[in-house]
Order: sequence, then structure tokens, then C-alpha cells
Amino acid sequence: MAREQGRKVIARNRRAFHDYRIEDTYEAGIVLTGTEVKSLRAGRASLQDGFAQITGDEVWLHNVHIPEYTQGTWTNHTPRRIRKLLLHRKEIDRLVSKTAEQGLTLIPLSLYFRDGNVKVELGLARGKRTYDKRQDLAKRDAAREMDRALKRRR
Repeated sequence: MAREQGRKVIARNRRAFHDYRIEDTYEAGIVLTGTEVKSLRAGRASLQDGFAQITGDEVWLHNVHIPEYTQGTWTNHTPRRIRKLLLHRKEIDRLVSKTAEQGLTLIPLSLYFRDGNVKVELGLARGKRTYDKRQDLAKRDAAREMDRALKRRR
């Protein structure tokens, strides 16, 4: 059987773009059990409350919900377990310095299959204040109104 090619998105964290300003993104592999992969192939996951934390020299993903595999047996996984992320040493060192100095956090932005392997896209994010969110909404509404006006003129 041939390996999968390309990128197939499983879950996106759209709320992260509303609540945080994304400074930089990183792609990381994720250590999973067999039933977790089968559940992800069914297209079910939630990144809603997820975050990544650096402990020691390793990066861990917390609060990501991958539901139990329906045809699984007693070997099924727990849905919200802590999962290890796979990054290069230089990337981890860079993330340690940025999160410690500048007060940034690591947020999972999307979960996807890439050439048959499960990957997670991490965003180095800074929290938005309430007035920042309102300004972004106002800008988006203004841009939408301008597009509508241009379409009417044509």
C-alpha cells in the first residue's frame, strides 16, 4: 500500500487567532498510541483548550482532546492525556528563551497528517487584550464594507 502524500487537516484552533497574536509558528511531530491515530484518521479531535509547555528539555502538549476510538478495547487511550512533542534541540532552546523572556505562550494552531505522520502546528503567541480584539473586529468589518462597496460599483 502506498504512503499518503500531502497534508490533510484534522482540526484547527480558530479561537487562537481571536485570543492571541501569533508571532511565529513551528511544526512538531507528536508521540501517539495506535488508538489515538485511528481516532484521528476518523477526523475527530479538539484543540480548544490546548497549550504546550516546556518541561526540562522536552515539550509536552496539554489539554488536547482526542476522543476514544469507538472500536477500541481495554487498550484504548485516555482522551486528554499529556502528549510529548518532537522538536529539534535548537528549536526547543529557542522556544525556551522566547517563552521565558518575553512572556509568550505556545498554542496548538492545527493538527494534521503530513505524508502519513501526525503533526501539530504550534504558534508562539502573545495574549490579546479586550480592546485589541475589538479593534481587530472593527478592521475586519471595515474591510468587508469596502469590498461590498467595490462590488456594488462594478
